[in-house]
Amino acid sequence: MDEIQSPCDDAGQLHLDLNLAAPDLTDDDLDGDTLREECGVFGIFGHPDAAAITALGLHALQHRGQEAAGIVSFDGSRFHSERRLGLVGDTFSRREVIERLPGNAAVGHTRYSTTGGTILRNVQPLFAELNAGGFAVGHNGNLTNGLTLRRDLVRNGAMMQSTTDTEVILHLVAQSKRNRFIDRFIEALKAIEGAWALVSLTNKKLIGARDPLGIRPLVLGDLDGAPILASETCALDIIGAKYVRDIEPGEVIVFDERGAQSHKPFLPRPPRPCIFEYIYFSRPDSIVGGRSVYEVRKAFGAQLARESHVEVDVVVPVPDSGVPAAVGYSQHSGVPFELGIIRNHYVGRTFIQPTQSVRELGVRMKHSANRAAIEGKRIILIDDSLVRGTTSKKIVRMMRDAGAREVHFRLASPPIIHPDYYGIDLPDHGGLLAATHSVEQMRDIIGADSLAFLSIDGMYRAMGEPGRDPANPKFSDHCFTGVYPTHLTDQTQVEPQPRQLSLLAEAS
Repeated sequence: MDEIQSPCDDAGQLHLDLNLAAPDLTDDDLDGDTLREECGVFGIFGHPDAAAITALGLHALQHRGQEAAGIVSFDGSRFHSERRLGLVGDTFSRREVIERLPGNAAVGHTRYSTTGGTILRNVQPLFAELNAGGFAVGHNGNLTNGLTLRRDLVRNGAMMQSTTDTEVILHLVAQSKRNRFIDRFIEALKAIEGAWALVSLTNKKLIGARDPLGIRPLVLGDLDGAPILASETCALDIIGAKYVRDIEPGEVIVFDERGAQSHKPFLPRPPRPCIFEYIYFSRPDSIVGGRSVYEVRKAFGAQLARESHVEVDVVVPVPDSGVPAAVGYSQHSGVPFELGIIRNHYVGRTFIQPTQSVRELGVRMKHSANRAAIEGKRIILIDDSLVRGTTSKKIVRMMRDAGAREVHFRLASPPIIHPDYYGIDLPDHGGLLAATHSVEQMRDIIGADSLAFLSIDGMYRAMGEPGRDPANPKFSDHCFTGVYPTHLTDQTQVEPQPRQLSLLAEAS
């Protein structure tokens, strides 16, 4: 799939950046232009090894964000925080770090930035001292009125310490006049729009919350009687916890010494979970909304074979995101499945060369052709989605250079023609290849012999639905249809709303 990048800052660097968005060196290099993950959240209450278990849970959620990770714990009298740029294992695999996070309750977050930059002050969980005590919060999703709320809060005297929309929630809770903390928390939730799955920690409670449409996922687990909140079931599996249920859309669940209390402060609405959890974001071994992600992706591939099969010799996945769909395509079509592309998992963002001639080799650093499987053969490449097409073009050329006789390309999702405002880092309309080109034009750009996408109705049928009901769509599919499930307040404001909220781009 084609990867989108976002501006980031190097650790230790402090400078005033007068450009609202810094260029990203890897746009045309190693990662191409794939969809970027959102974030992962994790929380546990009432376990003596809370921080260590949270670190393991974040390891399982690493695919949802690789830029930064953080954990906040509470030991009964004090909060402890460790937040670092980089992978979970870079910091939280060390014993001395976990020992600095004592207590039987903790929340954690692994981050890919969709608002604000990759700087340490944006790393979550965010923490604030309120009049009722400490409050930590981790957020997966994006607020579609976050910039508007932020502007109003600043005008009223709030002093923001980060450039992430999550901080808005802290200030809304702090400014609430309600007596009970949970009422203040709910009042804050009623002021925000968009997508959110939240884990929060106070000196007495672990709180989870999910937006009224259930756009972002959140599940409840149990480990030896200790409740766990996590973005995906794979985080429960890694620690041996039992899956209990999904947090319901619009539900706020509270755990304290008295047990669990569920609040449902929003009017019931038909759920609209994000379809990209099934297409790309969630790990294949997770269960999302009662569906196996792996089986859904296989079903996407099988449906793709029904809709657009051509005579070929082998089915080749674009690793790793295209593998389950390619399995499904192969099983339905009867065409052999081959690993025609081998992925190098040890190429990181720092392996960047400054010259164009070396940058052109970037995709070969990450993906290598398996000549023995494709030479002289007609192949069909299967990937999950196409954003800008730069990586797809390089992979097609790689296949031809390795001797493929024909190269056909199939995408196990519909064309992405609209931007996202709920936590997926997609370019605006002009940066989406399918929004500005016909299928035939895209085929010519990437150099394939044929190109086809999964249809929208076919995507719904693969999910077990009869098709897409325009009057009641079952999923948030706005990137394909332009039908957004919530208000987009920030996009309708007359005042300019910069994506980078602050001119100060620092690392701490």
